[in-house]
Amino acid sequence: MSRAYSLDLRERVVAAMRGGLSSYEAAAHYQVSQSSAQRWFNRALVQGSPAALPVGGRRGFLLADKLEWITRRLAEAPDTTLRGLLRELREAGVEVSYFGVWNFVHKAGLSYKKKPIRQRARPPGRSTQAAILEAPSGQD
Repeated sequence: MSRAYSLDLRERVVAAMRGGLSSYEAAAHYQVSQSSAQRWFNRALVQGSPAALPVGGRRGFLLADKLEWITRRLAEAPDTTLRGLLRELREAGVEVSYFGVWNFVHKAGLSYKKKPIRQRARPPGRSTQAAILEAPSGQD
């Protein structure tokens, strides 16, 4: 990813535009795009400085304020699926993606691995089907 232009360059472009140059002329003189020169000039007028806006950082979870509700809901019905939880959140007016729900529940430590009934009843090790297929036939 490219870096932002320096504050010094931004201030020189804005000063040139305040001195009477158009955005096209200032952009050509300082070898930047006309749209960048115009944005810097507008930002200097509104905010007092053409400095770059902050980049990066971490966004908080959209569902952070719903932690108590989600915890209570999963305690009431521990077999609730994430799709079901997503549907309930959307019905409550919260616009969130499936991944957002999964990520929040996972980070909050509210999920656990569920095994289907057929896997719990099976003994550990290889299945009998695989053992039959690999057994030697005894004929040469």
